[in-house]
Amino acid sequence: MPPDHRLAIVVNPDLPLGLLANTVGAIGIGLGARLPWLGNRQLTDLDNQVIDDSSILPVPILAATPEAIRTLMLKAMPRGDDSALVVFPAFSRSLHDYREYEAMLPDKRLAEEMIDGVGLCGPAKWVKSLTGSLRLLR
Repeated sequence: MPPDHRLAIVVNPDLPLGLLANTVGAIGIGLGARLPWLGNRQLTDLDNQVIDDSSILPVPILAATPEAIRTLMLKAMPRGDDSALVVFPAFSRSLHDYREYEAMLPDKRLAEEMIDGVGLCGPAKWVKSLTGSLRLLR
């Protein structure tokens, strides 16, 4: 694990609860896939029961308007190789096959799309600079 890294997921708090949960879950999977060191371990309890771990970092879920999420996403775009930016554009929700999303994205401008959520993981200073003024999702 790189030293002094942070993680944050930022979502639109006005989404219905099911869509909110789906957005957070999808972003979490994307962060873990991009940075496998966030998890990817097995742990064993006293009875020798083996489980797969969750994140080794706290995962704050923060709230922001779609406009603020889009602005945050654009500021986060120039990032280092040790960082991750996972984006959940609203248009992707209507697609039921990832290949459709992959085919559509090159014809979209994320800067013009409604963004339901983003996930960030990287140096603490970078993540704090982007999310420090946001409130926890309640």
